[in-house]
Amino acid sequence: MCRSIKTLRRRDEPASEEEIRAASLQFVRKVSGYRVPSRANAESFDSAVEEIGLACTRLLTALASRSPH
Repeated sequence: MCRSIKTLRRRDEPASEEEIRAASLQFVRKVSGYRVPSRANAESFDSAVEEIGLACTRLLTALASRSPH
């Protein structure tokens, strides 16, 4: 697990776009093995960060919209 990725689902306040992007970046870095991608891989790397960020936002929105049991 990526130790630098913090839990974004909180009761007191929603995660900010910056927090979601930072977590997405850390995840893609871990999966790809790149801290900074080469120019040849930059577009794919950045696209993956964006896609992961969107997926995280959808997940957090869906979880927040569910009522507690």
